[in-house]
Amino acid sequence: MMGHTDNRSWQSAALLLAVMVAVALLATLAPPALQRTVTEAFIKLTVVIGLYVFVGNSGVFSFGHVGFMAIGGYVSAILTILPAKKEVALDLPVFLETLQLPGLAALIVAVLVAAIVAFLVAAPLVRLRGIALPMATFAVLVIVHVVALNWQSVTGGRQALVGLPRFTSLWVALAGAAAALIVATIYQQTRHGLALRCSRESEVAAAATGIDVERERLIAFVLSAAIVAMGGFLFAHFLGTMTANTFFIDLTFVTLTMLVVGGMRSLTGACAGVALVSIVSELFRSIERGIPVGDHVIEAPPGLQEIALAVILLAILIMRPNGLMGDWELAWPARKKAKEGA
Repeated sequence: MMGHTDNRSWQSAALLLAVMVAVALLATLAPPALQRTVTEAFIKLTVVIGLYVFVGNSGVFSFGHVGFMAIGGYVSAILTILPAKKEVALDLPVFLETLQLPGLAALIVAVLVAAIVAFLVAAPLVRLRGIALPMATFAVLVIVHVVALNWQSVTGGRQALVGLPRFTSLWVALAGAAAALIVATIYQQTRHGLALRCSRESEVAAAATGIDVERERLIAFVLSAAIVAMGGFLFAHFLGTMTANTFFIDLTFVTLTMLVVGGMRSLTGACAGVALVSIVSELFRSIERGIPVGDHVIEAPPGLQEIALAVILLAILIMRPNGLMGDWELAWPARKKAKEGA
């Protein structure tokens, strides 16, 4: 039975990767504006998959993971901006001010820093139960935001950090999303992933069978934060700038909406949620900008995109409380068993 589950999970991952590659290939034929939209969707997919590793497997909401996006983005910014620009904008120690790492090295350091911070933060938080844990994660987001806004010498404070190398192309964003998908697939097949999903179904029963729920949540939280930090690296080097307000409430609720809409219990649901929300957002953003129809231009008032997303989320939660996909994973059609002789 375990082997069958493993095969199905890898089948799902392979099919999702094939769909992602197909979307990227089609995007190369599209105008630059649409390519940017697809690139941003791949970055958000990386973040949503990171959320899934903790939220989907544990059943506990986290409102603080975008804070680890910010940590990943700021660390990579400090390590990759030209020393001359850092000298003007920031007040760093000499070894950081003169240091400039290539993209891959900066990514590794950013992910490690975010994972260490996540471990230090989550070690006491995973002891909380009920609504206290999600609320504590929101407090983490607020703390990261306030520190980023006020630590002028390191983050630039309220001013944007500019001049980040633009490493994130369409194919780099695809590679990041693919890496996140593979890591999430491997994790959910480990004994840690299986134990955490047991605690999701019944925390009391899981503890009674000897599962250390706090330890499993801590492992998932740290791994999840590391994947989200990679998304922060990709996003920062896609925009070319870093501001604290970019990584706060709006991005938190957009990524959580993507996960919930698609179905927070499956990787297929995470991908479907990102696709649906990205398409709807781009459609209504275009309507807000104005669509020419003959001699007239159809425009909508600002804010229509947010209202449309809220209405869609509400409708999906009413009709399908577990999201569009629920816990269903994409897989090859099952082969019909040959009829056995009498």
